[in-house]
Amino acid sequence: MQEAFLFLNIALTFAPMSLLSLQHIVKQYGNYRASDDVSFEIPKGKIFGLLGPNGAGKTTLIRMITRILYPDAGNILFNGEQLSDKHTENIGYMPEERGLYKKMKVGEHLIYLGRLKGLSQIQAKENVNNWLKKFEIETWFNKNIEELSKGMSQKVQFIATVLHNPDLLILDEPFSGLDPINSKLIEEEIRDMSRKGKTIIFSTHRMEQVEEICDEIVLVNKGKKILEGGVKELKQRFKENKFRIHFNGEIKNGLLNNLSVVEQSEGEVIVKYSEEHRGNELLKLFVEHGMEVSSFNELLPSINEIFIRQVEAN
Repeated sequence: MQEAFLFLNIALTFAPMSLLSLQHIVKQYGNYRASDDVSFEIPKGKIFGLLGPNGAGKTTLIRMITRILYPDAGNILFNGEQLSDKHTENIGYMPEERGLYKKMKVGEHLIYLGRLKGLSQIQAKENVNNWLKKFEIETWFNKNIEELSKGMSQKVQFIATVLHNPDLLILDEPFSGLDPINSKLIEEEIRDMSRKGKTIIFSTHRMEQVEEICDEIVLVNKGKKILEGGVKELKQRFKENKFRIHFNGEIKNGLLNNLSVVEQSEGEVIVKYSEEHRGNELLKLFVEHGMEVSSFNELLPSINEIFIRQVEAN
């Protein structure tokens, strides 16, 4: 019995914590390096943002993860194993360029795609019906793909991506063309799958969605990785010690003399405080000057601000 527990502990110790590991990936087209020594880990069960401006190399990385392309150098590990064709059935990829066959019906098309991912005919049809029911679109089963709007096609494409219950989902601009209600629906499904242990790579140009959805991000530019980390950790790392103070009455004479004022309006001031001081010292300063403070908060940079700052610097 003790030997069994020892074996289990050893297995757990060496079990990979990352579902996907990219190690010094290089991809070259002539004299152009689309991926230049890129390395990062994607933890299991996390929503991971793959970000970068147009032409940064995101699509090349995704195509190598999905085995559409192969790296010229470096390794990609899937759950601790060298990535190979056998792993593609455990990957769901929703490309930005949608690929539905317009002349097929929704139901038969989804079943066909499920079969390509290794599902039996019976299992594929059952999964299709379950997802159509979940999205309350059962009547679409016999609808022609070419009759669907962009938003409707997007929902069908999402179902095709998750139909075979993969461990890794790659979603490239998944909310494109969706109205706010359907965007929220897809977002809830993404969060639910993450809670169930699925790993999600989320690529988008909409930074507010990254900030709201992603746990961790990596930023690439000109083929290189230039930033990596947790969303909350990055906001703390790049903060500038800015504080917004709402108050009642007028600013007392001399209060702002030794502070760097960023913005000031009636009943509000934004100041930048020196890094060696803490926010509560700033609040104490206002109170000691007899100010009636109604709210006080530190202003953290948005992911969009961090994105622009890092891209411009690289």
